[in-house]
Amino acid sequence: MRRKRRSSPPNIYEMFSDIALLMLATFIFLLVTILITARMAEQYQTPKLKDAIANLQAKLSKAEADRTRLMAHMDVLAHLSTDEQLERVLSASGLAQGKNRKDFDVFVKGLRDLPGDSLHLLVDATGSMHGVSEFLIPILRIIVIRSGKKLDALTWFSDGNADTYRGSMGAMFDRLMEGAPFIGANETIGHGFRQAAASAPAPGAYLLIGDEPPVDRISYFNIPSPVFALPIGRDNPDTNWHYQKLADETGGKLLHLELK
Repeated sequence: MRRKRRSSPPNIYEMFSDIALLMLATFIFLLVTILITARMAEQYQTPKLKDAIANLQAKLSKAEADRTRLMAHMDVLAHLSTDEQLERVLSASGLAQGKNRKDFDVFVKGLRDLPGDSLHLLVDATGSMHGVSEFLIPILRIIVIRSGKKLDALTWFSDGNADTYRGSMGAMFDRLMEGAPFIGANETIGHGFRQAAASAPAPGAYLLIGDEPPVDRISYFNIPSPVFALPIGRDNPDTNWHYQKLADETGGKLLHLELK
């Protein structure tokens, strides 16, 4: 009787070959899936990215144009006497006559009465201040000159961000126009004062310039000098109340200056 032939045992090399082919097929499948997904995401995201880039470029161009125009005004003012600078800027901003001119003169007189000989400016750099930014710097420059105070430091604040500059008055104003965003919607005045106190010595007085009330908490007892608060622009009772409270709590004064 013939014996049955045993079936040949599994070939280990064939098994490894089959596994390798399966892994290769899986890898190719995953690679194709990733490529398809990436392509679909690119087709969806690219138009949005292009729109965002175009929007940012437009904002950058406008900001650069504003800065160029402002620097041109500053160059003109640099060749005028202090009184001529005052009249030129006040006329351009609607402060040359009537009650507005009286408010301006009283404001400068108040600055001279504050203790000490140094001043630290805090400037609201949110979007609501963009409209006055063109003539804000010349006005601030004249205010500082007429006050008889030394501008020791300048701090801007917006949306929880802030920065403090020190140096010459011209250098600080240049850095303000280059570094301050003048965008955003959150007047984080409390954060601005914390930044100012941590970045520069206590001045004779702080001068706060803005047009909206604070959206964050202000630690009045941690402000080392009196605050001279100047709400500008439209008459906003909420802004006036908060600025008055800030002045009262720190031993400062509330000023009134309407820019029209």
